[in-house]
Amino acid sequence: MSGEPNQDWTSAASTEAFRAKSYDVVVVVVSWNVREFLEKCLISLHRASEGLSIRVVVVDNASQDGTPDLVRSMFPNVELITDERNVGFARANNIALRIYLAGAKYLLLLNPDTIVAPDAVRRMVEFMESDGGAGIVGCKVVKPDGSLDWPCKRSYITPDVLCYKAMGLDRLFPQNRRFGRYHLSFLDENQIHEVDSVVGAFLMIRGACLREIGLLDESLFMFGEDMEWCYRSKERGWKVYYVPTVKIIHYKGQSTGKQSYRMIYHWYHSTWKVYQKRIGPRYPTIVNCAVWAGFHSMCVLSMTANLLRRRKRVPSRA
Repeated sequence: MSGEPNQDWTSAASTEAFRAKSYDVVVVVVSWNVREFLEKCLISLHRASEGLSIRVVVVDNASQDGTPDLVRSMFPNVELITDERNVGFARANNIALRIYLAGAKYLLLLNPDTIVAPDAVRRMVEFMESDGGAGIVGCKVVKPDGSLDWPCKRSYITPDVLCYKAMGLDRLFPQNRRFGRYHLSFLDENQIHEVDSVVGAFLMIRGACLREIGLLDESLFMFGEDMEWCYRSKERGWKVYYVPTVKIIHYKGQSTGKQSYRMIYHWYHSTWKVYQKRIGPRYPTIVNCAVWAGFHSMCVLSMTANLLRRRKRVPSRA
């Protein structure tokens, strides 16, 4: 990132005082052209964190839709950090995490296109307080139609898990403990489980865990940062939990969905990088070559399917 990000606060004089304080939770929301969703998210977040000492930070990745003006005018108690360009999810979160790392007991990554259920943050803190070994926790994430957003509880993408997904066996046999490992679909979605990974749309990390494992991997522009973080957490002996007693609604893809080809590319590119760094060293070269071929083949197929869907939506000319 060239230069330092711009920083805007309604009360700039009190900024250092805010940063010097200790908080129960620091919430970091990275936004990019989702003004209307961000407004609803911040309103719901206020209701979800009553009774806690909380600091909310919005890091805006060069939005062109008036997002900074919205935050300044409607949410004067929210700290706003703006950047001159889109630096990606990991780097934008790290800007705020670095500032508050020393003074926060818990830190929460929250997507701007989410609605947080009442008491959600408080209840998640209560869960973390009940289990000192919990390093990272995620909640039950549902889509607007009420269906589960499956990535909120996941296994690592090992060669066999990727193979089952590529063959569609995870969809054919979701209750099978072998074939259903990608999204852990055989687990009861309404029960608390220790899992390999949760999703960054709502990810709470204990301050002590973050200080031990370090910040998000900034080589990952978009996607995969949450899984890589969870891997590091478990490697250091911390637990990762899926906690469905806390729930959010996720209006998925409101930023990335506007550039679906870019989203597809970044998902496969980042997931492959996480595999190379964290999973691949456990397997022989020939297996990793097969995984590489599988990732790239699935990326091409996803791109092609996306193209065909777009063509179907374009009306034919008379």
